[in-house]
Order: sequence, then structure tokens, then C-alpha cells
Amino acid sequence: MTVTEDRVQASGHSATDREVGKSRKRKEDLRLLTGRTTWTDNHSLPGMLHMAILRSPVAHAKITNVDVSGALDRPGVIAAFSGQDFAEEQGVIPCAWPVTPDMVNPGHPSIAVGQVNHVGEAVAIVLARTKAAAQDALEAIDVDYEALPVVLDMEETVKDGADLVHSHTESNTSFRWVFDAGEAGTGTSTDEAFSGAEVTVSRRFIQQRLIPAFMEPRSSLADFQGEGVTLWSATQVPHILRLMIALSLGIPEHKVRVIAPDVGGGFGGKLQVTPEEFLVILASRRVGKPVKYTESRSESLLSAHHGRDQIQYIDIAAKRDGTVTGLRVRLLADMGAYLRLVSPGVPILGAFMYPAIYKFPAYNFTCDGVFTNKTPTDAYRGAGRPEATFAIERIMDELAAELDMDPMELRRKNWITHEEFPFTTVAGLTYDSGNYEAATDKALEMFGWDDLRAEQQQRRDAGDPIQLGLGISTFTEMCGLAPSRVLGSLSYGAGGWETASIRMLPSGKVEVVTGSSPHGQGHDTAWSQIVADQLGVGFDDVEVLHGDTASSPRGLDSYGSRSLVVGGIAVVKAAEKVVAKARKIAAHLLEANEDDLDFKDGSFSVRGTPDTKIGIQETALAVFAAHNYPEGIEPSLDSEATFDPVNFSFPHGTHLCATEVDTETGRVTIRKYVCVDDVGELVNPLIVEGQVHGGLAQGIAQAMFEEAVYDAEGNLTTGTFVDYTIPSATDLPHFDTANTVTASTTNPLGVKGVGEAGCIASTPAVVNAVVDAVRHRGVNDVQMPMTPERVWRALQGDQDSERAAEGTNAYGGATTEDEKLLDTGGPS
Repeated sequence: MTVTEDRVQASGHSATDREVGKSRKRKEDLRLLTGRTTWTDNHSLPGMLHMAILRSPVAHAKITNVDVSGALDRPGVIAAFSGQDFAEEQGVIPCAWPVTPDMVNPGHPSIAVGQVNHVGEAVAIVLARTKAAAQDALEAIDVDYEALPVVLDMEETVKDGADLVHSHTESNTSFRWVFDAGEAGTGTSTDEAFSGAEVTVSRRFIQQRLIPAFMEPRSSLADFQGEGVTLWSATQVPHILRLMIALSLGIPEHKVRVIAPDVGGGFGGKLQVTPEEFLVILASRRVGKPVKYTESRSESLLSAHHGRDQIQYIDIAAKRDGTVTGLRVRLLADMGAYLRLVSPGVPILGAFMYPAIYKFPAYNFTCDGVFTNKTPTDAYRGAGRPEATFAIERIMDELAAELDMDPMELRRKNWITHEEFPFTTVAGLTYDSGNYEAATDKALEMFGWDDLRAEQQQRRDAGDPIQLGLGISTFTEMCGLAPSRVLGSLSYGAGGWETASIRMLPSGKVEVVTGSSPHGQGHDTAWSQIVADQLGVGFDDVEVLHGDTASSPRGLDSYGSRSLVVGGIAVVKAAEKVVAKARKIAAHLLEANEDDLDFKDGSFSVRGTPDTKIGIQETALAVFAAHNYPEGIEPSLDSEATFDPVNFSFPHGTHLCATEVDTETGRVTIRKYVCVDDVGELVNPLIVEGQVHGGLAQGIAQAMFEEAVYDAEGNLTTGTFVDYTIPSATDLPHFDTANTVTASTTNPLGVKGVGEAGCIASTPAVVNAVVDAVRHRGVNDVQMPMTPERVWRALQGDQDSERAAEGTNAYGGATTEDEKLLDTGGPS
């Protein structure tokens, strides 16, 4: 790998002895790698029972009878329940993002009562002394189903007269959310832009359904005692989960404790309030014993929420010289059978990113969220922004092809230049900083673009069966989910702030309590580096506590690349308060005016007499003793801070991909991958690189390998890792990575998010490269994942299995004659 860094706009603090900026190995890793972990499934309590779930084998049916009596006769079984047994107390799984006032939410029971709406929905549970006994007893439960029509196709489900997923709703549409820049005052009319356009291009893209497939399956352990419950759960969101348990199940919030111990990955898949979490609580309350449930891998793939699953209709308008003049987007977004925690908001997040880094004067976005008889969808790494980046980067390549223009030249012509920041986009966002030129120039240099273009032409001229393609993705994203006022304007059910507290111990050691809850991001390490610099203490003198609502009662958890840019800044603010308190004490001990004190490298010194000083750790001991203490000040340096950003953070980058496509077999090989990301100041470059590599793996996986597939009856046919093909290291290329640095202007560290960057940028880079390799053969799209069969069929001009891109505009109707500018060639 190649790791380099160019500082475009330094924030002015990078002394060599500072912790921030060091590639520290993670504190967490020794414990994790040597097996001294505390996953939820590792926990066991006296008298604990194991829960197994009987799941529906059909996608849509009425339940006419459930008989659990047979299970009760099995060895080791203590209890068995159907949905009817909990009908009056189970509440509903919450949806915290009602994106429109008239959004239809049919209600999501934790266990089905009367009807099932997707394969894998819980129908009955068994509690037994062992996991095996509970699982074995499921086969003794009898359930009678009365089949209902299965609704799967999004484009069919919104038609008049379509069969309904939920009989008590008027249609299968949950919501329609519209943003029009002309009406919002952030742009001009798209109707005028398209009616007067010299060139328009329309495409229909498919964002296939994906499964988060985190390493650790979900697990929950509930211990209900008296009026309260303690829940251990493999969750990204212990604080949000605590509140939702209280609101949904009627348990007083102060009687609910949620503990997220070690959590083995999430990727948004554990940003959820799950039926299983509610069920272990309900079962524990009913039987008076602790109850644990840990899903199998096949259960996880089947019933944990899925991601993506959109149909995108994209129209772009431009002048003949390549200047873009308008963008229209219409989405069909599959919610699945129910609305989960933030399901409706996921495509809406993407609405603000379709204009991306380009200066569109006109923009219109419409999203219809629809129900089908499939597993519910919700956040998956990037959550709306990968979908948006894919669409805009693909349509920019299509426009370049129509104009016979170099795709990089087209991008340069239309992107925001570094002199124009801060820049307010047609979607209403204000990008605070960036330098797309610097990242792109560095990426092109590392990639060897001109040499590869020359080789591509040579291969075409020679008729080589192995064709070379070059793909581009110049992206930005909004991340650090906040500020609260913006989320409120979008009807999100929570704020975007984060809390941290710092405790100075008498020995000078430091405890940091963070409301951000990690599941692999490296909080313990990065937070220690930040605090070491802020307080001037040793890296190893800092301990980070998280994930337990008893010890960390306030927080909004980890998702949306918000940990550092929100939670990390809360840590900085708390540290500033500690120093401010310590300054008063140090001034008293040094018999000086506090305004005359300098604080540097962990010590207070009197300005002009630097040898007269006292360390902050010595001050902490003096505070503990409180023998010599100023009047009117409490003897404590402990401090808490809550940070609510004024804006999102906007990382960006340029990703370049070279693919070789075997035109005889359809096999795709990634020959070279270069990415230059700008994520602001780097707290720990090693962690940043790891985040980018992981994101690249997942983004490339969407382009080439992964897809959740259902048959005509609504059965998931990719329910194991034999069928749901996650790439291994041997399936992925060597990554050449680098960074440029334009500091964020909205936080004191100058940092931006990084957790989703690789996943957002890589997918269109790979697809653009494959299409570029075979465009001269009449192909302008290959549906993801680009398996050898799909690529081969595209090369044969086979459009029977996939709908052609031509002929459908962003409103779902036939394109006008002026819009029919391209021969679609391959499948869409």
C-alpha cells in the first residue's frame, strides 16, 4: 500500500511530540486479538434461559392458529409463547423518522399477531435451559397459515390495484418526499432547465439490496427485576435503545440500563431497535428469569435489516460545452414489510448529495418509500449517500460519453473550485472547505492516467479480448449526523449533539466517559490521543469508558461518521473545561493571577518566570487533598461538555479504478485502485487507513459480488455465505491510498468523518471502469453486482433479463424525443 499526505490547508498545530497525528496502534487490539473480549453472548447469569425464535417460512399470510403446547413437552423447555400471548404488552418497534406528516406507518410488532409480512418474521418463541433445547423444541410448534398475495416488485407495487402488503392501508406507498430547489429558493426551475437544455440524458439505475453482514451476530440478554431491566445487547445505539425501550414497553427510563459490551462490527446493521431485544425483555418479565438470545448466521442474513434496494431514475441537462444545467432524481425506495428505526430517512439523507461537488443551478428530487413483503431495510454504511454518489457519478460518465468529452474534463468543468468555499449548493447545504483539484491531481499522478489511457487504446486497436477500462469517482459526503436544528427540520426524532465527561483522578490519571459507543472504530485510542494533547498527560494515562448507560448516562451513540466530528469534539470541550478549572487552582497554588498563567505540555507556568510552574496532574492531587484551596470553588476538576455542531462535515476525495474485462467470459479483474481522500486533520492515520480499506472492500463488494436475492414467493435465496458472496482479501486488489488535508472550519480539531468514505466512493469508480472497458461494444450499463454472467450478457446485447435504461425519465414515464439521445446497449 502507499500512504502519503499532502497538507492543503493546515490548521496550525502539528508539533512532532503531539499525540494527534501519530499512527498509534490501537489500545483495543491486544485484548480483542487474544480473546479477552466480552461479547454479549459471552455473558451468563444465574438461572438464565435461552430463547429460540420460530420464524415464518412464508412471505405473506394470515396466521389462523399457533399451538405451542408440543414445545412445552420437550426436555429442558420452561416456556413457549405465541404473538397472541404478548399482544397487549409488546408495543411496536419504533420508527424515529416520520419524514412527512402523512407518512403511513403500519406498525411493526416484535412478534406477529394474526399476520406475517415477510419470511423470517417472528411467530413464536421457546425458552429453555440450553440453546440447543430451545432450538430443537421449535419443530414441535404447529402454525397454520392462510396464504396472501406476495408483493415484491417496487414498480408493480405502486400501480393502481396492486395487492397490498398491509390490508389496513390504502396503498403500498408509505410516503412521498419532495425537494425542489426552485421552490426552496436554493436554485432555479428544473422544468425550465430541461425544456431549454441542449443535451439531456436519462438513466434507470438499480441499487441492489445488500445485507450488512457484520462479524458478530446480534445477541441480547435481558434481566428483568422488580420494575426495571438490564439489557446487554450487541448494539451501536445503547442510549437510543434505552429511550425506545422505555417509550415502547412502558418501563420507566430510569429503570432501564443498556450495556453494549464489545460489539463486533455494525455498519449500520446494529443501528436499530430490534424485535429480538424487545422479546428477551418481554420473556424475562414474564418468567422472572434472565433470558438470552443469540442469532445464527442464517437468521442474521434473513431477519436483520437489509440496506440499499432502490430504483433510481436520473435525468441530467447540460449545454453542448458540458456545463450542467439541471438534475432530476426520482427514487423508489424499498422499505420492506415495515418501517424500522430510521428506514424512511435513509433515502432522504441522500437527497442532499445528488448534486455532489457540482454547480447545478436547478435540482428536483422525489422519493417514494414503498412496502414489499421483504425484510425491512434501514441504514447500511453510508445510508443514502452511497446511492446518491453512485447515481451522480454514473450519470456524469453517461453525459461525458454523449458529449464525446473526457469524463475528468467534464467533472473539472463543473465542480466547485477551492477558491469558492464556503459554497452553498443547489440542495441547500453549505460546504465549509475542500480542494477537489488537489485530491484529483494527486490521484491522477499516482494512477498513471495517461499511460493507462494509451494502453486502453492499444488494446482496442488490437482487438484484444481483455479490454481495459478506467473509472472515476470524485465525491463528497455529508457526515457527522448533526446539527440538531437541521435534523429537527427533517422531522428526525432526536438531536445530533454528543456528550463527554472527563474525570481527573488524584493520581493524575484520566477517565474519559463518552456517549459515543464504538463497535470497531478505535475510540479508546483516538480519544486517548486527543485527551493526551489537550491535558498534556501521557497517552497511557487515559482510560476511555463507554457503552453502559449507567456509567455513561447521556449520549447519542455511533453512526453516520459522527463519532470523531461530534463525540470527539465533545471530548475536546470537556478537556477545555478541566483546564479552565485547573487554572484557577494552579493560580492559587502559584500565588499568581490566573490571567498570567500559560498552559503548555501539561503544566501551568507564570508568564515571564517559566520555572515557576505546576503540572495539571499535581494540581489534581492538590484538588483531591483540598488542603490549600481558594474560597468559593468546588474541589473538583471533573467536567462534562455537550457539543452540537453548527454544520455537517464534508470529507471528499478522488477514487480511480482500472479494470480488465474478459470480453469472452465476462470476468472482471481490478488491476489498479487509487484513492486520495480528504478527511480534514488526521487524529490517527493508521485508523484512517483502516477505515478507508474497510470501506473500499464494502463498496467494491456492492459493485462486483453482493446481492440479497428473493424468489417469486418471497424466499431469500442468498441466506448463507455460500450464496451471499462477501469478498475475501484474495478477491480484492492492492489499494494505493493517500490524503490531502483541508481542515474543517466548523470544529476546533479541523477533522471530518472517514468511516463511510471508501464505501461511498468506490462503487461508482468500479462500475464506471467496467462500462468504460466495453462502451465501444455498445454497453452503457451493467447492473450490480457485475458478475461474469451479467457482463457477458451485456456484451451480447441481451436485455431480456434486465430493463433497458432508455425510455424512462425521472418521473417514471417515457422520455421525450429530445431526451432519447443514447443507444442504451447493455442492461440497466
